[in-house]
Formats: sequence, structure tokens, C-alpha cells
Amino acid sequence: MGILTIMKAQKAYNLQAKGNTAEAEALYQQCMKEGLNQPRYLLGYSVLLLRSGKYQEAREVLVKTQKAPGLTQDQRSQMLMNYAAAIYRLGDIDKGINLLERQHLHSPSGRMYQTLGYLYVVKYDAANRPDFDALDAAAQAEREAAAAAKAAEAADEGEGDENEFPAEAEDVPGAPDEPEAEAEKAVSAREVWEAGIAKAKAFIEESVDYDEEDSICLDNMAQFYYRVLGDRETAKEWFEKAIAEKDDQMDTLWFLSRYDLEQGDTAKALERLEKIRGNRFSPLNYVTPEMVDEEIKRLEA
Repeated sequence: MGILTIMKAQKAYNLQAKGNTAEAEALYQQCMKEGLNQPRYLLGYSVLLLRSGKYQEAREVLVKTQKAPGLTQDQRSQMLMNYAAAIYRLGDIDKGINLLERQHLHSPSGRMYQTLGYLYVVKYDAANRPDFDALDAAAQAEREAAAAAKAAEAADEGEGDENEFPAEAEDVPGAPDEPEAEAEKAVSAREVWEAGIAKAKAFIEESVDYDEEDSICLDNMAQFYYRVLGDRETAKEWFEKAIAEKDDQMDTLWFLSRYDLEQGDTAKALERLEKIRGNRFSPLNYVTPEMVDEEIKRLEA
């Protein structure tokens, strides 16, 4: 990589900042072929790809970024957040959450609270609630299969030794009258889910304590009550706090428009939706351009 590549990357970075994404992407692609390894520009390119919905390409750029020379701690945090967003959209939200949880322990930040908080909302959205009975049945079948395999292995090891006698339960000091139960009671899928919700709620509350004026963290809290807990009344209070801090925040506008429609105020809902149009969407938005356009058409009709 030479000085001309860096100059080209700087131009792409500036074009991206001005909204000329197509031209910026073309330049970034040239730079990548020339061996671009500057963290600042690689991160910029990853953001462009994420906003364009090119999640696999963004992931590949971020994998290269982790090996870039001179990567600062702040840049590493940004890289991990971008990577988590990419793999969440590629279908592996648990891996993204695990990455950010570990990073948060080392270097908490406002951006980390925003990103991890939102991923918690997505993971525990009531719409994503699993079939607890099916999960418990599968876990029980797995435990029984493992126990059977262990018993078979023990039987194989004991074959042919005529001088060795297994002790009866009553001959073993302290042995239970009934067959030995598992050392620990298996945790049900519902218990795991509810523990996850409690952890997520505590984290989002912590994020608001960290910065009570952070509009994204306020919106995360609102969405948590709305989507996870189903408490729409409390959610609305938090949405109102979020919109007071940032009046063009897209997800907040979308959810507040739902309340407007419930109250029969279609004009107000349309006003909010029109305000969303033209904003830069990210993979960490609940609302999409398609959702907004379709809803406006529906309401205008």
C-alpha cells in the first residue's frame, strides 16, 4: 500500500461523509485491492457497507481491520461493535452479544451501552420467545443419551472381571435409597430466558444511569418495555424522554406513531413518519425504509 492509496481512501472517507456513498464505495474497493490497512478508513468502509445492507462484505472488512497496524483501543471497540452488528444481521446475535459483553467488561462506553442494549432488546423481543417445552424436551433427550452412553462405557470397562463385584446401594455408606439423582437440577429453558431478560433489563437501566441524556439508551429502555415486557404505558414514557433529547430519532418516531394511530391521530402519525424519511438507516434500527414507505402509503390511502 502506497501514499496514493491512502490519499484515495481519504477521498472516499470525505465522500462518504457528504453522502456520496456510491462514489465512496467504488474508491474503497480500489483501495482494498491495493492493500488498504489503515484502521480509520477500514472502519469507515465497514460503516458504509453496514448501512448499505452488505453485511457479509462488512464482516470481511472488519476481520481484516483487527489485524491492521496501529489499531487503537477506541478503534478496536468500534470494530467489535460494527462486527457485532454485521453478524447479528447475518443471523448470529448470540455471538455478537458475547463479544460485546466481554469488551464491555474492559472498556465500557456510551456507544457500547447503546449497541449492546439494543441487541438485548432484539434477542429478548417477545416475538422471538422460543418454545420452552420443545427446548426442555430436547435437553432432556440429550441428557438421557449422554447417560446411556456413559453407562454403556462403564459396562464395557467392567466386562470379563469375575472377581469384581459391584457394590449394592445399601452397602455403600451414605448411599441414597433411590437411584442417584443428577447432582444439579437441570435449569429449564424458561428459567434461562427469564434470567436473560433480567440481565438485559439491569444492563439497560445501567446504561441510562451512565448517561441519562443519551437518546439511544432511552429508546432502548422504551423498546425493552414495549417489545420485551409488553408494558406499553411505561414504554411511552421512555419514548417521550428519548424524543425530547433527539426529535428526529427514527425508531422513537416510529413507535410514537403507533400510539398516535391508536388515538386516531393519523395526521400526527404521518408527520412523524415523514420525518423519518431521508435519515440514514443503520442495521441497529428497528424501522427500515421499506416499513416507513409502506406505512405512509397505507395511511395516505
